[in-house]
Amino acid sequence: MEKKPVNTPQPQRNNGGPQGRRVDNKKNDRDAYVINERIRAREVRLVGDNVENGVYTIQEALRIADDLGLDLIEISPTAQPPVCRVLDYQKFLYQQKKRQKEQKAKATKVVVKEIRFGPQTDDHDYNFKLKHAISFLQEGSKVKAYVFFKGRSILFKEQGEVLLLRFANDLEEYGKVEQMPLLEGKRMIIMLSPKKK
Repeated sequence: MEKKPVNTPQPQRNNGGPQGRRVDNKKNDRDAYVINERIRAREVRLVGDNVENGVYTIQEALRIADDLGLDLIEISPTAQPPVCRVLDYQKFLYQQKKRQKEQKAKATKVVVKEIRFGPQTDDHDYNFKLKHAISFLQEGSKVKAYVFFKGRSILFKEQGEVLLLRFANDLEEYGKVEQMPLLEGKRMIIMLSPKKK
């Protein structure tokens, strides 16, 4: 009877992280940084708080990072020589994500406020909604005004269009028409955006 070879598990190898830490060096969309032994330059410029800034050979730079128990991260690969930082890689990625989140939060968000009319809205109701639209445009929001047609009221679509055009005309000094009255199903919609100050 023939004996089958037994598969013994192979010992795990360290993947290049200093002091036995396993650092995943797979390059994916999120972390586009080259770290540790994957840096291909012969010389690098080291920057950071915990190191003496200057140009080092790659071996010296890796030794410095290893002595500190940190990673060597290439932050500017196109510079001559490439600029590297000695930091914990996970902490570095966290800081990058945090910075991107802050930038996103600072980016202007477009707010769209809706105002609904019926095809036979009376003057009092119209003026009340007009005041709201003025305040929305003044605060920098877009205004989406629409006339909602219920049942047979679709027969009054011309009235709805006249109402929306009057609305746009009354808001002329506060906002500009982005989209003329357009019938979408049971709604006729007009879009207004605030005028730049």
